[in-house]
Amino acid sequence: MNVLVTGGAGYIGSVVAQQLIEAGHQVTIVDNLLKGHRAAAPAQADLLIADLADRTAIDSLFAAKPIDAVMHLAAFIEAGESMQSPEKYFRNNSANTLNLIEAMLAAGVNRIVFSSTAALYGNPARLPILEDDPLQPTNAYGESKLLVERMLAWQHQCRGLRYASLRYFNAAGATEDRGENHHPETHLIPLILQVALGQADQISIFGTDYPTPDGTCVRDYIHILDLASAHLLALDALDTYSRLIYNLGNGAGFSIREVIESARRVTGHPIPVVEGARRSGDPAVLIASSEKIRAELGWVPQFPDLDSIISSAWRWHQRNPGGYA
Repeated sequence: MNVLVTGGAGYIGSVVAQQLIEAGHQVTIVDNLLKGHRAAAPAQADLLIADLADRTAIDSLFAAKPIDAVMHLAAFIEAGESMQSPEKYFRNNSANTLNLIEAMLAAGVNRIVFSSTAALYGNPARLPILEDDPLQPTNAYGESKLLVERMLAWQHQCRGLRYASLRYFNAAGATEDRGENHHPETHLIPLILQVALGQADQISIFGTDYPTPDGTCVRDYIHILDLASAHLLALDALDTYSRLIYNLGNGAGFSIREVIESARRVTGHPIPVVEGARRSGDPAVLIASSEKIRAELGWVPQFPDLDSIISSAWRWHQRNPGGYA
């Protein structure tokens, strides 16, 4: 199968692209390299440096080669930033995805796997979160992804678009060749590891008065290899199903303090902590049930243990202290 991977030079997208190649697919990557890294894109993939806002470039790509399916991972992902510049997220995550969908349909491509988020649920009504729970984002990032899910649902109903939406929260860990390297970095695990590497003095905790056992936010953490495997399973399943919506989670969350303690065990570093105020838009607990994808597609996470996830990230950061630079 010829698969187009948007954001394929990014953290998750590059791993998905590599897994597709290893499964025997032909891969074309579209990435503007604003957040991604050329070095992360698999050498066996064709790389087009372009922005999804450029409809002419995207139309030209679909015209130039046969594409059977799209894996859509290109997006801005920072919840905090989305509350400062919501328009940036609606333009990049929502409007640009509409560009992509229109180009797909014009080219006769009717299969897409969408990288969504558990941030759609906001402050959940129950835990763990199930796929049919209310969708009520508490930040513009989550809303920008929800708009895409609504677009996909209508295109499915009106145009027969076959789609899978995968809702997950905190991607983590690394492979031997690919790890997390954002500029600026805002994700918890790489920020903690920067302290262990001597690149930062301390790690900040934003909010210690949440209604959780230790007062800090609780989140699911999913290894990127497990995320990639779910994307491939969903792609194959679109042969049988025309619409799939799945949560991807371990079913058991970890608090900020628990993540820090795990990193202390893995790295042997004390990792000093500074406590600060809550950030706008941060739900207290997000834990997603993945029983549906386990039952229907046989997905089984291979790296559910937090220490294993952080260990893989630590190995990559030790080998690449400057990231892809």
